[in-house]
Amino acid sequence: MIKLRRLLGFILTLLLVTSVFASLSFAEEDRFSAGGYFRVAARPDFQGGWSKLGLWNISGRLLNESQWAALEMRLMLLQASPGTKEVWTSVHAKVEGGTVRAADLLHGSLSGFGLTQLYVKTGNVLIKDVVWQLGTLEYYFGDLGLYDMKFADIFGKTLGLSATYSNDYIDFLFGFGDAGYLMKGYDKYSTILSFGTALRVRPISGFEFGLGGELFYEPSNKGDRSASYQTRFKSNQAVTYSSFVRNTVVQDFAKSLADPNQVYDLYPKPTPLDALSFKLVAYLGFGQLGALRWNNLFFNFLRNHPQSVYEESYGGRMYNVYTKEWTDERYQINLGNEMQLSIVPERFDLTWAALFGYHFDKDNSIKSSETNRMIWSIVARGQVYITPTLHFLLETSFAQEKSLNGNLWKRSARSIDQSRDGFADIDGLEYGDLQLRNTWQGKTGLVINPGGTGIFARPSLRLLYGVQYSNMHNAFPNSYVETLDENNEFFGADVLSSIKDRHWHHVISIEAEAWF
Repeated sequence: MIKLRRLLGFILTLLLVTSVFASLSFAEEDRFSAGGYFRVAARPDFQGGWSKLGLWNISGRLLNESQWAALEMRLMLLQASPGTKEVWTSVHAKVEGGTVRAADLLHGSLSGFGLTQLYVKTGNVLIKDVVWQLGTLEYYFGDLGLYDMKFADIFGKTLGLSATYSNDYIDFLFGFGDAGYLMKGYDKYSTILSFGTALRVRPISGFEFGLGGELFYEPSNKGDRSASYQTRFKSNQAVTYSSFVRNTVVQDFAKSLADPNQVYDLYPKPTPLDALSFKLVAYLGFGQLGALRWNNLFFNFLRNHPQSVYEESYGGRMYNVYTKEWTDERYQINLGNEMQLSIVPERFDLTWAALFGYHFDKDNSIKSSETNRMIWSIVARGQVYITPTLHFLLETSFAQEKSLNGNLWKRSARSIDQSRDGFADIDGLEYGDLQLRNTWQGKTGLVINPGGTGIFARPSLRLLYGVQYSNMHNAFPNSYVETLDENNEFFGADVLSSIKDRHWHHVISIEAEAWF
């Protein structure tokens, strides 16, 4: 890791020194620029919700997203003459976050914002038509606008160095760095080397495609508490994967001992292990064909990085359980498509999008969780242009989520929290009585677009009504009490008849969204 840091430091110094010398004879103009994005919404919710129609963006981003603001700044340290291949250098920073005063639970606190991007770019240094980037490296081929999801992206968690070669037909990127801080979380760090590449090809107008991938490697490091380890047990010590998902590893180990009081002395030391994960992405874009403005198709296949450690309490002591080999087979396949159509030019546009996800954990065949599920949804939004600036919006969506290992959701407030075939599951392998969660949403209202027509034209001022039906009880963020305790102060003694099932949800929204 020290050698990698020295290499990055040397390259950064070289690029900056080159830029300074070249700038001595260059007249600088418009050195600073800034742009950004924001959305803010007042959403009165008379059903006790937290101003969101549903639980997440699988039903489309509209009315399911919170507040957001982003400001990206660029400072040109060195400018190239127009039309030349002279050396140039710029510094970029992006601050963003998801809270606005009086609009959400964080009340606009600056703790809800962060410096998410900071990097230096320089072009035509050492190699013509190559742009070097040092710092954060996020790269993506595009996104599903109706969902606000990026399926074909790499380097979202990496800090390092990349080089991009571009001409009229291709963009080719290669980069490397360290992703340990974001992949390990806020309170842990271990070096996770990241290597990735991406290729975008534009052979003809109206058609392009891209391929990319990223590999993560975490070397074992004995003695580093945040590194990758596995707590290993002998076959006669009664500890299996089911002990891990039930959080009874130490308890089961104690039962296997002739003297359970020896747990602390005989509990095995963690074994250091290397860890690998990866992400492969693909993209296809085409358009400019009659009513078809553009179609984006995105794909990814990934293996999530293994988790590190959790704690269990036994006999008045806390024990670390290291979980690399129990969490290193978690995969995802995701596919998303979005098509933009101009049905009646300047009068009616239609955009539809769909996604499919198959997420599977090869280690886990016994417990329901979001690491073992199949999801799909479709969203369609039409916009009628009453005038160039006043529009009528109508959107509908249907989403289905299927747990691959039994029940994961509750159909009713009266559903038992943990169940197997309707009976209490004391091992906690299932939750509720639903294996399928189905969600329908409808949204409609008026839109004012000062910039003119277009579903994605901004700025946009909207007055909307949204309705959702889900077979899951309380399928939206809320403050409702879920306990069936008869002494609960909100329900009284006759608790079962007092609790209402909530499958419908309604919100109204006054919101604004803009790029600037």
